[in-house]
Amino acid sequence: MTHRTVLPDRVYFGVDVLLEDPSVLSLDLRRGAWGLVTNDAARCSGLPEMLSRRAITDAGYPVSQLFSPEHGISRTGEDGRAMDDQHDPVTGLPVCSLYGKTMQPPDALLRRLSGVLFDIPDIGSRFYTYIWTLSHVMEACAEAKRPLVVLDRPNPLGGLLSAAEGPVLDTVSCSSFLGRAPMPIRHSLSAGEFARWLRAEWQLDLDLHIVPARGWKREFHWPHTGLPFVPTSPAMPSYDSALCYPGTCLFEATNLSTGRGTATPFEHIGAPWLNARRVIAHCDSLARNHPGMLAGLRLEETHFVPQEEPCKMKECQGIRLIVTEPEVMRPVRAGLMLMTVIRQFHPDSFTWKTYPTAANPSGEGHFERLIGDLRIRPQLESEPESFLRRLPELLDASGWKEEVREHLLYD
Repeated sequence: MTHRTVLPDRVYFGVDVLLEDPSVLSLDLRRGAWGLVTNDAARCSGLPEMLSRRAITDAGYPVSQLFSPEHGISRTGEDGRAMDDQHDPVTGLPVCSLYGKTMQPPDALLRRLSGVLFDIPDIGSRFYTYIWTLSHVMEACAEAKRPLVVLDRPNPLGGLLSAAEGPVLDTVSCSSFLGRAPMPIRHSLSAGEFARWLRAEWQLDLDLHIVPARGWKREFHWPHTGLPFVPTSPAMPSYDSALCYPGTCLFEATNLSTGRGTATPFEHIGAPWLNARRVIAHCDSLARNHPGMLAGLRLEETHFVPQEEPCKMKECQGIRLIVTEPEVMRPVRAGLMLMTVIRQFHPDSFTWKTYPTAANPSGEGHFERLIGDLRIRPQLESEPESFLRRLPELLDASGWKEEVREHLLYD
């Protein structure tokens, strides 16, 4: 493969940096046999059509085993569905699924490898599962005494710690595959920074190496990179979906649709019984009295027909989130505001529901696993007006900046 030169005025991923200059690592990746955790969303920035695993193997790196996260190596598997082991149609290599029979690389398999590379794009939300696959890989590599190399990528929601939103996960009561460590919902870290923080948080004896992305700055959201957004899973087709996701994903725990099975999932929520106009009017009124509640955001009435449950093939009255200023938008706050008002106006229609997945077969407690704090739901239900006033306090993540400061890789 002929790889493009890494230029100083472009954003490049860790894989590009490694392929351009292998000496960025103290490890010799050309010796032994290596594993690679990846999927089809992992591309090269200089050649966006090039899968990173193809580029790595074409460059002569001895990868002998692949591992895949939720949604499989193709990243097209249904949300929450267990994925089987397979052979990769691109490289012909065996693929061990880390979202099925096991969530962690088997020890016997790891001990046949010299180490593991991790290259999967994340989208910056605590309950998006790819970083928790990384957490299991970290534990397994520490136990097997194998090095782990994270080929880093930008956080598409930016890296400003001032934009982080809680609640910080209560690991005693709400730990799950949607969150295993005390971090806020919107965390503002890259995967490499997350790995550095988690190693310290869990005191892992892990030989961890990071190849940072180049040219990315903390204030950069995805559009600033100038690179195409590659869908990371079936319901994550765009930067706009990723930006709304930290707030609208909370509706997975209700009987409202998040737009799965439409062209714009997570950018709108709705149900056949929703009085969208009334909800929007009340939210706008609240925002006038509580500046910042809908900062950088406009709500619009819409209609859609989702192709997936809930509300499959039913016309939904919907609320579309139109982002006007991404830098100041706070999606978790907006999502909880919408949920509170919708429940107030539709007490006989709004319900909580289970959300069965391979990681949580019963589907019970999905809202608590998403929000990460047992105090939120009771307050939302019994004290809606007080709850809305206290949202800034409940979602405060100001201590997160100090918590992760020493683990940051980018300015």
